[in-house]
Amino acid sequence: MMKQTSCLIALLVASPAFAASGPFFSLKNTNFIVLLAFILFIGLLFYFNVPKLLGGMLDKRAETIRLELDEARKLREEAQSILASYERRQKEVQEQADRIVESARKEAEAEAVKARRALEVTVARRLAAAEEQIDSAQLNAERVVREKAIKVAVAAARNVISTQMTAASAGKLIDVAIGEVETKIH
Repeated sequence: MMKQTSCLIALLVASPAFAASGPFFSLKNTNFIVLLAFILFIGLLFYFNVPKLLGGMLDKRAETIRLELDEARKLREEAQSILASYERRQKEVQEQADRIVESARKEAEAEAVKARRALEVTVARRLAAAEEQIDSAQLNAERVVREKAIKVAVAAARNVISTQMTAASAGKLIDVAIGEVETKIH
């Protein structure tokens, strides 16, 4: 209460009303009326414990803010732990994905090697079959050419013999052929 009284005296002393001319403590002086109304207002505020109520409200608000800040800190820590968990999980998933990709790459390389070997075997078989067909075709062609050459030679010999042969030379040839048959039979 003492503090409040000293504040009121300080307000009165520092008031601009003392600078006005004429009697200050008069009801006709507006400055004095304003000062009285202000003092009365301040007195009513103290009478109804408004400063204490305002202090209590501010304390309550400060407590609410402190609780909200504590809750925010807890939520932040929880969010950080969840984030760290997700980052660990993401790292694990990434490592697993890398292992799967590496495994798939190795399997693809192995399958490529198998396919290449199978292709080489198939090509070798086809080459062998083609060479066999070529050899067969070559033997067949040689046989056909030989047969035609024999036919042509026989025809040419027949033509030469028929044009150059006389009855005496034909008899001699028949005698030689009969002699050869007799030697082969006995």
